[in-house]
Amino acid sequence: MAKESPAQQRLSQVQSHLASSEADIPRGRENIVEKSPDDVVVTCALRTPLTRGGKGGFKDTAAADLLAHTFRSLISRSRIDPSLVEDISVGNVLAPGAGATEYRAAALVAGFPETTAVKTLNRQCSSGLQACVDIANAIQGGMIDIGVGAGVESMSSQYGPGAVSEFSELLDNHPEAKNCKVPMGALSEQMASDRKITRGVQDAFAARSFQKAEAAQKAGKFRDEISPMKVKWVDPKTEEEKEIVVEQDDGIRAGMTVQSLGKIKPAFKKDGSIHAGNASQVSDGAAAVLLMKRSTAERLGQTILGKFVCSSVVGVKPLLMGIGPWKAIPVALDKAGIGKEEVDVWEINEAFASQCVWCVQELGLDEAKVNPNGGAIAFGHPLGCTGARQVSTLFNELGRTGKRVGVTSMCVGTGMGMAAVWVKE
Repeated sequence: MAKESPAQQRLSQVQSHLASSEADIPRGRENIVEKSPDDVVVTCALRTPLTRGGKGGFKDTAAADLLAHTFRSLISRSRIDPSLVEDISVGNVLAPGAGATEYRAAALVAGFPETTAVKTLNRQCSSGLQACVDIANAIQGGMIDIGVGAGVESMSSQYGPGAVSEFSELLDNHPEAKNCKVPMGALSEQMASDRKITRGVQDAFAARSFQKAEAAQKAGKFRDEISPMKVKWVDPKTEEEKEIVVEQDDGIRAGMTVQSLGKIKPAFKKDGSIHAGNASQVSDGAAAVLLMKRSTAERLGQTILGKFVCSSVVGVKPLLMGIGPWKAIPVALDKAGIGKEEVDVWEINEAFASQCVWCVQELGLDEAKVNPNGGAIAFGHPLGCTGARQVSTLFNELGRTGKRVGVTSMCVGTGMGMAAVWVKE
C-alpha cells in the first residue's frame, strides 16, 4: 500500500477531526431544554386581537397605531426600561417601504427613546418571524444585548393589487421568474388538484380550525397573549364614529361545520375547491416579542417565557409556495438536533387548508399537536404580523399545558418556507 503524502496525511487528520466533532455535537430534546447563560430568551410576547379586514374592530385603525399600542403594552407588561432596548425589527408586507418611517415613529410614540434603532423588513408571510430571528441573531452575534422582534399589518387599508409592482419585460420573459406573480389562490388551486387534496379534506380541516378556535376563545385561552386596544370605529350602517375596546379576535365564526363550509362557492375557479371558509382570513393586527440573553434577563429580573433555539429558511418553486413548511421544518429540526416526535406543539400557518393539510400529511405529523387552538383560517393572517403572533400563541399554549418544545412555521409567497424551534422555560 502506497504511503500517504504529508498533504494526504493532514487531510485525513482534518476529516477525522470533523467526523469526531460532528459526533460530539449534543443531539436530542434533552440538549435543547438545557439552560445556558448565552441562550437567547423571550421575556415577553403579546399581540393585539386579530380583526376582520374591512369589517372588524381595527378597520379604521392605522397599522402604525396598532404597532404603537403593541409596543406600549410590551413595555408595560415586561417592565423593561425602554432605554435598554437597542434595536427593533418589524415585519410588514403591504405598506410602502415596509412602513420604515411610520414604524420608527410608532416606536417613539410608544415610549422608546431615540437611541432605540428601528428597521422594517418584508419576507412576505414570514416577515414577523424573520424580524424575531434577526433580533435573535443580532443578540447571538454580539451586535446588541436587547431587542424586539415584531410584525404588523393593516389589510383593511393596504391590501389589494397595488401591493405588487408590475413586472418588467426581463422578468416576464423568464419562465420561473414570471411565476412569482401568479396569485396565491390560483396556484393553491392547482396544487390542491395536482396533490389530490379534495375539497372535502380541506373543509374538514377548516372546520376543525374554527371549532378549536371557538372552544379556545370561549375558554379564555387567548386572553393572556392579547392586549386589548381602545380605537375609533366608524359604524358602516350609520357612519357614526364610536370609541370601542377591541378585546378578542373577531373573525372566529361559531358553529362552523363541514356541512356549512360545503355551501360556500369556490373563490378562484368555478369548479375549484378553495373558498373563503378554507383559506386564511384577510385581517388586521400586530404582535411583538422581547428578546435578550438569559444572563441579561436574570440580571434585570425579567421573567423568562422560553428560548429561541434555531430557525431555517428555504426556497421552493414559486408555483409550489404552499409546500414551504414541508421543506423548512426538517431543516430546522436537524439544526436543533431533534426529531418530529420530540415536538409538543406545532404552530403552522394555515394560509390555505390545502397546503397545510398536505404539509402535515407529508411530514407525518400528529394532527392533534398542530394548531391546537385553531389557526389563520379561523382567526386571520395579518401578513406581516403572523410570524410574531405565532410566538405568543405558542408560548401561551406550551405554558398552559405544561409542555416544552414547539415549532412555528409558514409558507411564503413567491416560493419559500420558514420555521423556528422554541423551548418553553
